Amino acid sequence: MSKETRRSQALEYHAKGRPGKIEVVPTKEAKTQRDLSLAYSPGVAEPCKEIESNRENIYKYTAKGNLVGVITNGTAVLGLGDIGPEASKPVMEGKGVLFKIFADIDVFDIEINEKDPEKFVEIVQALEPTFGGINLEDIKAPECFYIEKELKKRMKIPVMHDDQHGTAIISSAALLNALELQKKKIEKVRFVVNGAGAAAMACVKLYVSLGARHENFTLFDKDGVLHAGRTDLGEDKAPFAVKSADWTLTKAMKDADVFLGLSVGNVVTTEMVQSMAKNPIVFAMANPDPEITYDKGIAARKDLIMATGRSDYPNQVNNVLGFPFIFRGALDVRATQINEEMKLAAVHALADLAKSPVPDIVNLAYNEKNIVFGPHYIIPKPLDPRLLACIAPAVAKAAIASGVATTTIKNWEAYEEELNNRLGIDNQLMRVIGSKARRDPKRLVFAEADNMKILKAASIVFEEGVAYPILLGNEEKIRRIAETHQIDLDGIPIIDPRSDEQEEKRKEYGQLLFLKRQRKGLNKYESIKIMKDRNYFGCMMVETGDADAMISGLTRNYDETIRPALQVIGTEESVNKIAGMYLLLTKKGPIFMADTTVNFNPTAEELAEITLMVAKEVRNFNLTPRIAMLSYSNFGSSASPEAQLVAKARKLVKERNPSLIVDGEMQGIIAFNKEILKENYPFSELVDKDVNTLIFPNLASGNIAYNLLKEVGGADAIGPILLGLKKPVHVLQLGSSVRSIFNMALVAVIDAQMKCSRNQTEEIVRKSKWWKRFQKVSKEM
Repeated sequence: MSKETRRSQALEYHAKGRPGKIEVVPTKEAKTQRDLSLAYSPGVAEPCKEIESNRENIYKYTAKGNLVGVITNGTAVLGLGDIGPEASKPVMEGKGVLFKIFADIDVFDIEINEKDPEKFVEIVQALEPTFGGINLEDIKAPECFYIEKELKKRMKIPVMHDDQHGTAIISSAALLNALELQKKKIEKVRFVVNGAGAAAMACVKLYVSLGARHENFTLFDKDGVLHAGRTDLGEDKAPFAVKSADWTLTKAMKDADVFLGLSVGNVVTTEMVQSMAKNPIVFAMANPDPEITYDKGIAARKDLIMATGRSDYPNQVNNVLGFPFIFRGALDVRATQINEEMKLAAVHALADLAKSPVPDIVNLAYNEKNIVFGPHYIIPKPLDPRLLACIAPAVAKAAIASGVATTTIKNWEAYEEELNNRLGIDNQLMRVIGSKARRDPKRLVFAEADNMKILKAASIVFEEGVAYPILLGNEEKIRRIAETHQIDLDGIPIIDPRSDEQEEKRKEYGQLLFLKRQRKGLNKYESIKIMKDRNYFGCMMVETGDADAMISGLTRNYDETIRPALQVIGTEESVNKIAGMYLLLTKKGPIFMADTTVNFNPTAEELAEITLMVAKEVRNFNLTPRIAMLSYSNFGSSASPEAQLVAKARKLVKERNPSLIVDGEMQGIIAFNKEILKENYPFSELVDKDVNTLIFPNLASGNIAYNLLKEVGGADAIGPILLGLKKPVHVLQLGSSVRSIFNMALVAVIDAQMKCSRNQTEEIVRKSKWWKRFQKVSKEM
């Protein structure tokens, strides 16, 4: 191999896939001696020489372009104060996680043991060759103002003190929307601001950039009102000083339009809010205790729009809505700074996003049916997947327009697609489902608890607070397995259906089963005996309200898990056959697939019923089903019986549910290629729709497709999820991983949340005919 070829390969190796990613697993292969020679000596010398000849090549051959330094001295950690650089490190590491999760930006956190602002500036300035941007964090005022100002002057990479500008940007977006809803003009409203620290001053200055007037502000700090007679204000605060020193917070609040709090909790009273002008706005953002609680504020005024810094109330002003996406846009055009134009672009992008229809996945995340722009929703939610592709391009465009970008983006549509592909939304659904499960955990039976994977998953489920696990099996064996693998089962109940302690419960459950199956081949003795089987016992726990859901099947054949569920729990009203569905987490988002496990060759009527059951389950996730019914034919292009069966099934579905978005028969490629669909079949209901549900004509095609997507396509599969049962019982795949079991547990909890609560379940059970018969038979026995 020639020297020039080696050089070319080394440069290609280091340039491939940049901006790079600092991860535990390398992003480039290093499996052979050749790979190692390209990654390090002697190949690494080639990119070194390229960078030496042109410093800008550092962005081409290294990770600099995707690397942000989160830097602090720990002098003003939120809620903790001056705790020092060592104690601040967990906060900085957490900030790094948020950068990665929300914007795919890599982070080195650096904690500097230096309080002298000039020395701090010199240290950070010396780090410029390493980073593409600097996020200053938790540095006390007034030093933070000087530090940021100096670093912005001395460095040619974007620098932002997020404690100041993050809060300012998010609250500004909220303010614009609140003013619009309250029908007020920013240049006319009167502001009262309690707190005059770094965040508060950044807020009021950005409000001025949006049109607010200096003379319409009354600011207070720990020493009282900012007035012209004070000598400690400095050039930032002086323009906001009032003439008289006799202002109090109570006096200032009278007839004020907007209150902004970035101070301490519980300093604003109900009477103060009641004294404000018509249609007031209150941003009480002290944490963890706001200046006035959300409940008190809303109770004081029906015409009030309120925001806080807390996640448990509407309108949370959360910095995570800003910094990841602002840095993403700045890095992608290699901006030399984050200027006022870029911040304002982020403000307007955020404000506009809140007015657009909210995706289903956001409704699911916050357990809402339909979040809409209004007094309780004036800024987007942090889990909105549109934030990255909305804010980053706005910031990048502003950087280019204001002349601080050193490179440009030629194709904005491609850039937005690249942004969406950076994170994908493949595992976002599970994060959202996990959040929803934590709000209302359910009692979940693990029928095969004498298995290490099940015990690990149950322990995680319990620790994460998404469910209350109930373990079935021999307690001695289970605890031995747990001890061997160091699995903490503290607080998790273990029930052995075969033990003497459960004799009465077996008898009770067996009598109930006998009443259900006495003319279906099961006698009384067998009904009680079969309750030693953990699947039957677990299903009966769910049926009687002793538990809310069950998962099983890790070590058993599929039918061994389904049969007890059918015999004990039965199907929902009007359901003739159960079906099986998989949830695949793909880069295109979640895709639901059915039937993949139960019905071999369904009739058109059965396929229609399967489709309606799947649609119902998709809605349980607060997602709108958009269904493609698949075949090898497109809208009548084949007159074969198989194609006509799917077409007939689609017709039956529309007759039963006309509003359902469903079309077919159609080929798989047509379902996911909007351009082909629009050009050739513009009549389709799925034109310009993102398909999230696939219905297959038979079990073979569905099972093959899901396995291929899972193994070759790299999608995570959750399932099979049983459809049509009255209460949630779900089946694990043989050999499922701990992660898959955990994900299935989440699905089971969400499913159970859609069913009755324990008290409701018991009430229904007691009112049912077979319960009354059981009571009578029990007495006779």
